[in-house]
Amino acid sequence: MTPPPTETDRPTFEKPLSGWRLRWYTIIFEADTLAGRRFDQALIAVILTSIAVVMADSVQAVHLAYGPTLLAIEWIFTLLFTAEYIARLLCVRKPVQYAGSFFGIIDLIAVLPTYLAFFFPGLHALLDVRVLRLLRIFRVFKLTAYVAEYQFLGRSLAASGRKILVFLSAVLMLVLIMGTVMYVVEGQTNGYTSIPTSVYWAITTVTTVGFGDISPRTDLGRLISSFLMLMGWGILAVPTGIVTAEMAAQRWQQVPQQAPTTRTCHECLTEGHAADANFCFHCGARLPLYQQQTKPPESPEAPAAASRKS
Repeated sequence: MTPPPTETDRPTFEKPLSGWRLRWYTIIFEADTLAGRRFDQALIAVILTSIAVVMADSVQAVHLAYGPTLLAIEWIFTLLFTAEYIARLLCVRKPVQYAGSFFGIIDLIAVLPTYLAFFFPGLHALLDVRVLRLLRIFRVFKLTAYVAEYQFLGRSLAASGRKILVFLSAVLMLVLIMGTVMYVVEGQTNGYTSIPTSVYWAITTVTTVGFGDISPRTDLGRLISSFLMLMGWGILAVPTGIVTAEMAAQRWQQVPQQAPTTRTCHECLTEGHAADANFCFHCGARLPLYQQQTKPPESPEAPAAASRKS
């Protein structure tokens, strides 16, 4: 029988974080330390600057005057983001899991467009997806109230997901039926050239958008359109009511908790553990000791010295 692998037998990325990897992890992934906060603030400044460069380059006059300079600046940003992405992969225990996570995919998308622009110049405009990386701003500035509300809204949306899915299924059946009816009633001579085109008309009508590129010409068609428009008012209110009800239920069930931190689990990368937590609330893995930035404790002599002065 083969003995279980020991720590020395495991690959480097599977071993517990220590040394430079742990230091990098604390700086890159956690924002409760001074170094981590400064790293994220610098990262946000670089992201905003890179987005400004892409927006300026899209202006024809600016592109003609400063095109080569802006391209060189963009390559500098791309190399910085590439180095940061590689550093994130190096300091996590499971780089493949991070690469497939939401922020891992966003970090990769922030790098790829510049390289792909060599082959597909139109993709250069996709660099603005870097703005999604600003979601880390709630961690950087330690806006715990906003983080708590974000988690609360996420739980409410997850709890109402099935109800909304059932509702959307009913709406899809409705627009499919009504689009088919309009295809039969109006016909190709009035612009309803196919069932998909008629379904498109039904969707724009029931959502009260009404582009006007296709409109009924017969009296029966106008009657059906009026019916869909009136139904659209009620249909748009249903998802709002579902989410609002779930938010109220979540509010009643909410229990007081400690303020969340940017402390992350090294196994599953789940964030938001309390400073005194010993295990991950998602996967159950043991958490390493947490070095949260706090004010240094007062020495025992300080109160006594203050009382003598008074």
